[in-house]
Amino acid sequence: MRGFLTSSPGLSPAVASSIGVACAAALALPLALPTPAAAAGRSAHDSAPARPAGTGLPAGAAVPGSTRSLPLVPLTRDRVLGTAPEQGLYRAGVARFSLVGVVWDDPDAELHGRVQVRTRSTVTGKWSGWQDVETHNGEHGADPGTAERTSRHVRGATAPLWVGDSDGVDLRVRADLAGDAGARTGKGGGPWLVLPSGLRLELVDPGQEAPPLGPPADASRTGPDTDEAIATSAANTDITGFGAREIPALSRWATERELARLQGSAWAKPYVGARPKIVTRRGWGADESLRERGFVYTKKVKAAFVHHTASGNKYTCAQSPSVIRGIYRYHVKSMGWRDIGYNFLVDKCGSIYEGRAGGVTKAVLGAHTLGFNSNSMGIAVIGTYGASKPSGAAVTGIARLTAWKLGLFGADPRAKTYLTSGGGNLYPKGKNVRLHVISGHRDGFATDCPGKSLYAKLGTARSSAARYQGR
Repeated sequence: MRGFLTSSPGLSPAVASSIGVACAAALALPLALPTPAAAAGRSAHDSAPARPAGTGLPAGAAVPGSTRSLPLVPLTRDRVLGTAPEQGLYRAGVARFSLVGVVWDDPDAELHGRVQVRTRSTVTGKWSGWQDVETHNGEHGADPGTAERTSRHVRGATAPLWVGDSDGVDLRVRADLAGDAGARTGKGGGPWLVLPSGLRLELVDPGQEAPPLGPPADASRTGPDTDEAIATSAANTDITGFGAREIPALSRWATERELARLQGSAWAKPYVGARPKIVTRRGWGADESLRERGFVYTKKVKAAFVHHTASGNKYTCAQSPSVIRGIYRYHVKSMGWRDIGYNFLVDKCGSIYEGRAGGVTKAVLGAHTLGFNSNSMGIAVIGTYGASKPSGAAVTGIARLTAWKLGLFGADPRAKTYLTSGGGNLYPKGKNVRLHVISGHRDGFATDCPGKSLYAKLGTARSSAARYQGR
């Protein structure tokens, strides 16, 4: 990454076999340029007003988030094949948002350029400095040929960037130069590379977290659960109570007993790590009505791919649920995926969060490593770890999670395994590839993810996970 720019147990067959991509109109936030073109009004596809007064919501209920999407406008008179090499938007005094990104029409098109943004804080009223937005360029997503990948709703996108509570934005996208950038003086036309068509700025308000689930008689406060929310909680009832906001940690002995129960045997497979505490989707406040209905599973979990979200490090651990809600909304409403792409997320304090719905003990098909989503899981550390070192707590979180989840499927964190490529930029479709059981994203796809500093810690995660398994 360049830094700038089937069925589920307990569910009806109709629900459990649903496969697809969430139909989402990615909608947008007004941004205005100091040009007449930038004075264009708000997109007609606004998904929801941000934190409106007098919503009529039940007392204490969650305030829904929103996604706004506005087309970028040219910042220069230059044109290459009808596309301006510099595009952007500026607007102050807009509805609040906390996460930004840029999307475009073709998910297979790559953005070769630099994406930068600055935002105005609602707390201080001051503008931030310019921040780079990582371009991603197709390295995440469902495998080629799958229903999720081929949906007409899927778009190309940058990484999302967490900017905190903001009410103003200034964005610029500048195409790379073809060939030697040093040969250009900066005056006149060409040779610019062509930016993807349909560039749009996404402004995401993650909304407020829902209150704790109350008793049925208290539904007037919390609101009734949707079918999707019920199915999501039910997917974890093999190991926790319905509606749990977190799955508690277990000792290794208790974990082995639980695994034996799940396997219907007198004893568990050897070498499973103690189950760590996991914050469920209800715990971080997922709006289950956003995602596609139903769950999709693969056969097993043979490997874990470690990622970073590339969303920046300017978040507190108390904000982690909001960051995840923002990424979830960006993946579904802006990028057109069926759900958040990662199976799990880990924050800088080492807290572990359930990602894609379907049950934390199960082999849920994610959209994290293009070409290698089958029989694997994706773990994203929240933050950007190219130059910044990940915290020891985050690395420990990876180790504890993989010791447990890989142990459920009998995998040794220090070993290597074979996965069949679904098609990507490193390995052609159908190739049997030997990979570390705990791999970095870059091992399966040509990318900088999970960042040089986090990738350097994967050896530590492997050895720690193996030790937690008792190896």
